[in-house]
Amino acid sequence: MARNTGHHYWLTLLSIIPARHLQKSPSSPSASLGKTLTAANRAPPPAGPAAAAAASRPPAAGRSAGPAPAEEASAAAGPGETEAARKQARAVGGAPRSRRPRDEPQPLRRRPEASPPGTSRASATASCFRPGLAWPGLTRSGPVRSGPAPPGGPAPLPARLRRHFLPAADRPAPPAAARAAGNMPKKGGKHAEMGKEMQAQCKRAKVEEACSLSVMNFENPDSLFGSFISPIKQEMFFREYWEQKPLLVQRNDPLLAAYYQSLFQLSDLKELCSQGLYYGQDINICRCVNGKKKVLNKEGKVNYMQLKKDFDQKKATIQFHQPQRFKEELWKIQEKLECYFGSLVGSNVYITPQGSQGLPPHYDDVEVFILQLEGEKHWRLYKPTVHLAREYNVEPEDRIGNPTHEFILKPGDLLYFPRGTIHQADTPLGISYSTHVTISTYQNNSWGDFLLDAIPGLVFDSAKEDVVLRTSIPRQLLMQVDTADSTKKLSSLLRRLADRLENTRELRSSDMKKDFIMNRLPPWLGCDSHPLTPGGKLPKIDSKIRLQFRDHAIITVEPDQENSDEIHRDMVYVYHSLKNRRETHMMGREDDTTSEEGTSQQTHGLRFPLSYLDALKQIWSSSTVNVKELNLISDEEKENLVLSLWTECLIEVI
Repeated sequence: MARNTGHHYWLTLLSIIPARHLQKSPSSPSASLGKTLTAANRAPPPAGPAAAAAASRPPAAGRSAGPAPAEEASAAAGPGETEAARKQARAVGGAPRSRRPRDEPQPLRRRPEASPPGTSRASATASCFRPGLAWPGLTRSGPVRSGPAPPGGPAPLPARLRRHFLPAADRPAPPAAARAAGNMPKKGGKHAEMGKEMQAQCKRAKVEEACSLSVMNFENPDSLFGSFISPIKQEMFFREYWEQKPLLVQRNDPLLAAYYQSLFQLSDLKELCSQGLYYGQDINICRCVNGKKKVLNKEGKVNYMQLKKDFDQKKATIQFHQPQRFKEELWKIQEKLECYFGSLVGSNVYITPQGSQGLPPHYDDVEVFILQLEGEKHWRLYKPTVHLAREYNVEPEDRIGNPTHEFILKPGDLLYFPRGTIHQADTPLGISYSTHVTISTYQNNSWGDFLLDAIPGLVFDSAKEDVVLRTSIPRQLLMQVDTADSTKKLSSLLRRLADRLENTRELRSSDMKKDFIMNRLPPWLGCDSHPLTPGGKLPKIDSKIRLQFRDHAIITVEPDQENSDEIHRDMVYVYHSLKNRRETHMMGREDDTTSEEGTSQQTHGLRFPLSYLDALKQIWSSSTVNVKELNLISDEEKENLVLSLWTECLIEVI
């Protein structure tokens, strides 16, 4: 099928492409290299007025890493740490939660089973702002709790709410003496300072120039996804393709091809290996042999020369896990996609030499978007044996039949297919190598998963008001083999729950919400951006405010996590991802890892009495709101609420 050169894009709908239309092109990968978008050498931000007036607070500690076998990805400390620091972190950490670099794409981490109502996996530490009040203001990483108010007025505001946008390896390392002292000594006097300033300006100019290359529309999550699948319209995509059938968009656009190459290249691996990568955790080496995946991982740290040797001589595929931890533009794209879908978005890069295949035919439990970055890849798709599969599985060649679609991806092309779609891909002969990134989402994000999360809370609340749900089960029910009679009774109870559900305003889904918010990417604030800091005017009773980072914060109603007695009391929790760590995104950190202070490193947020719920909904549902019009009894409560949100950078005064 010939390309239509009269259009900027050439679109092929996979549903009408027969396998016989396969076109193999002997052309080599494009020689033009896109710019790498990183924020290394970012100039340190000056302290603002709010920061200068406040007491300093150390950055949130990261979660410890756990050891990983060769075929399983493990959680690890930041990629720029020294070998000794890594070994120590790996020695003291727990086992990874369930992040396993299985076959392609598997970028997401499985959510644990739903917790019973009244138990929580996440919370956040707090201090009080006003005398006599028992709800929090500013938090640190860890559980939220209330405590005695400081005498004489509000607690001091923090100097900074530091969030690490970059791994340590992406920042210039100061001399050892400076690291030990905690700051950099000045050298060379005034001329040296001027030289550093000019150098920083040059670096910022290069980053801005690189950012200008973007052909994606990052104005908001909706516009980003629209440009992501262009020229397909979003309405058409979700009506005809999403969870239904594959979509292939082949583009004859050199600008888009160059932009895709800037997301990740084979040449990026050399620098990243020098920063410290580990087999199993960051990189898998594999090859498909006789329909099975053969893993060729070494132990410990990745050596680039050995990696290149396996790539060239053994024709092994390099599978690089979660490149958004290192590449700015992928962070930028995936953060917006997480806002768009309301679900975690992970990625893996696959680099395959010519005449080779890394993975056997298989299907995944995620919605998959393939972006071809370098070279060409030959793809074959097959009819699903399990529609919308909930798990990964390898399928033997003799079971999958003939491919329903067969095609070549070139730089700038996009491929989508639903979870459960059987697929395999290889780099054709004559193409030196192929690089593509798999971006995927919607793992464990079905109605079934939502029911597992929401039903326990619904039953718990309903049983407080419905005496039928509190009556005893029949004697020896748990020992019976034939439970037909009890099944009828259970069906009747489920219908009572369904009737109640229709009249329920609040449906608890805390675990899924918190799992998403505490594991997602922090917001991307732009090239050369400063760390997030509370700034601008302090909110007062006569202020007008608006919510910031709406897509990065959630409100839940949960049992009081600080209440140790038997009295059940609901509280309102506001969780956010503004201080999440990009370098640990999707790496399966242990939830029960604790900091040196003994607090759980799980979520960031605030905790309020249930009476604050309506006022919080006012802020979340309005573009702007006057503080004095908030639905709270006293001005002191209104000021306390907005000041707490302001210190977490969730609102701004306008």
